[in-house]
Amino acid sequence: MLQFYVIYAVLLFSSACFLIKWFFFSSTSHNNLPPSPSKLPILGNIHQLGLYPYRSLQSLAQRYGALMLLHFGRVPVLIISSADVAREITKTYDLIFSNRPKSMIAEKLLYDAFGRKYSEGEGGRKFKELLGEFSQLLGGLNIADFIPWLRWVNYFNGVDAKVKKVAKELDEFLDKVVEEHLHGQEREIKNHGSEDGKDFVDVLLEVQKDNKDDFSFGKVTIKALILDVFAAGTDTTYTVMEWAMAELLRHPRVMKELQNEVRLIGNGKEKIKEEDLDNMYYLKAVLKETLRLHPPVPLLVPRESTQDVKIKGYNISAGTMVITNAWAIGRDPASWDKPDDFSPERFLNNSIDFKGHDFQLIPFGAGRRGCPGTLFAMVIIEIVLANLVHKFDWSLPVGTKPEDLNMTEFTGLTAHRMVPLHAVATPTFY
Repeated sequence: MLQFYVIYAVLLFSSACFLIKWFFFSSTSHNNLPPSPSKLPILGNIHQLGLYPYRSLQSLAQRYGALMLLHFGRVPVLIISSADVAREITKTYDLIFSNRPKSMIAEKLLYDAFGRKYSEGEGGRKFKELLGEFSQLLGGLNIADFIPWLRWVNYFNGVDAKVKKVAKELDEFLDKVVEEHLHGQEREIKNHGSEDGKDFVDVLLEVQKDNKDDFSFGKVTIKALILDVFAAGTDTTYTVMEWAMAELLRHPRVMKELQNEVRLIGNGKEKIKEEDLDNMYYLKAVLKETLRLHPPVPLLVPRESTQDVKIKGYNISAGTMVITNAWAIGRDPASWDKPDDFSPERFLNNSIDFKGHDFQLIPFGAGRRGCPGTLFAMVIIEIVLANLVHKFDWSLPVGTKPEDLNMTEFTGLTAHRMVPLHAVATPTFY
């Protein structure tokens, strides 16, 4: 009991000190700043993020504007909620906003910061769990990044312990992957259709072997690259697939239209191949509409300004964090007619794409910080979805109506479905 009172007294004293500093020593010299909601001492606007930050930020932007300044602790955070402002950040002033802000959790999980199918068996299930925890930690709000003196909170709420656990287990897994490739333990069972059987890890190891002295490329770098590619490519890819199937099941008309296109082009083939995708315009429209409503990363990975700059007439200081709300941009009535409706037809008569040139649709970001694996990921998603609707007729379980399908999100770094999607697949024979 005495220990509790000591901690309570220390907390009260610390809070009082920071309140005094906040009120009497905060800088007031910055003029012409973007619109901003009222903030609390110490916390700033953190309390306004809610359970679904991208929804809360959209609501705030509707009141304060598409260019809005918040404070997470003492860190100024610029929130971008329209295509017009996103263009300024990712194109006009792309170089100025090309930095990434520091994150304690990211540094620990991503190292300061595969040949066989590692998704199979008990080890595969464990790795999937690790990826889920990895995504949740990276997507969470770490109070220590914005209010450093409250870093001790992570010790009591278990964040520190969870970060250490996930980092350790991921490192052990990646060590195993590298060692297996390094010693050629899997060479006899690998078959990816390439001429020499080499995969991504093999190439990285060759780069390391041929590495020149003036460029550091060690084992830690290799593990970090593997994790980056595997985590980013896996989590976001299956998230998009799940949302696409959910929307198709909610909209039987769209499902039928897609099946008609795929089966006409497939023309009795056993499976759809990459060369068949070029003429599947409705398939591409379905996926664009899915990405518009359900971007896998609703709040794009933050950027940070490297120097003072003026955006839309407002002064933005160096060191300002920038968060682009891709979820809100995809539902902006200024860019989209009936933005909450799932209507792939909207993409059939225009050239809007997700490659980073059309700023009303940037689920993978744009500019220097756009996702480098966008095209590769989308080809995979297109092939998988095309084959799913080509080979099977899909329906919801008995007693479930399309309009009753639960579309609630579960947020981390990526926005998954809260409730796993259950569907009935009936094989189609040709």
